[in-house]
Amino acid sequence: MPTEARSPRLAVLIDADNASAKIADGLFEEIARIGEASVRRIYGDFSSARSKGWADVLAKHAIIPQQQFAYTTGKNASDITLVIDAMDLLHSGHLDGFCLVSSDSDFTRLAARIREQGVDVFGFGEQKTPESFRQACRRFVYTENLLPGVASVQDAAPAKRPLQSPSAATPMLKKAIGQMDSEDGWVLLGTFGKQLANLFSDFDPRTYGFSKLSDLVRETAAFEIENPKGGAMRIRLQPAAPKKAKNKIG
Repeated sequence: MPTEARSPRLAVLIDADNASAKIADGLFEEIARIGEASVRRIYGDFSSARSKGWADVLAKHAIIPQQQFAYTTGKNASDITLVIDAMDLLHSGHLDGFCLVSSDSDFTRLAARIREQGVDVFGFGEQKTPESFRQACRRFVYTENLLPGVASVQDAAPAKRPLQSPSAATPMLKKAIGQMDSEDGWVLLGTFGKQLANLFSDFDPRTYGFSKLSDLVRETAAFEIENPKGGAMRIRLQPAAPKKAKNKIG
């Protein structure tokens, strides 16, 4: 009897000083789409007001706290402990990927080192996260998109505005399709989505107010869409409007 393929085993390492406890539910729902959160650890000084919010959600998500007292001002023992644990877990060879939850650029080198080993890194942080860390990850998710009640431009009465307007996504969409080989310009939406992820690790339709890439593509009005019954959706750039001929005088 064939055995069922196991989901990728992931280590979830959370920097409590640079992540809000409000994202906990959305974070683990998002991670469940990637694989199995086999290791769940959080690093911080839970006696401080900044990290105290996590204490209420640790049991719910089976997160193991790694308490680090701030013995010296300016020294972040939590970051150092997280990095040491990450390298120990990496060299154990039991994991398929890492989820680093932080908006701190200090973890850029850690993410790059893990990927050098052929292991995937998924980053989770706020929009303010420096580009260096975002690009060091295979995929980066803005934690603002994981908060309860995230707005969608499709909602009748959205709770708040999307992080960016849909039109801000158009240059990225055009760049991705421009790099894809196609004789007639048509590409499958699924293939297009993979190319987007390869080019922009932090691309996410939710940032622009849509849960699906197809809905965002429609909203931009920059693409022709073909959606055959029983077939996969295809898209291509709208043809450029023909230039009007100038009237000759005399």
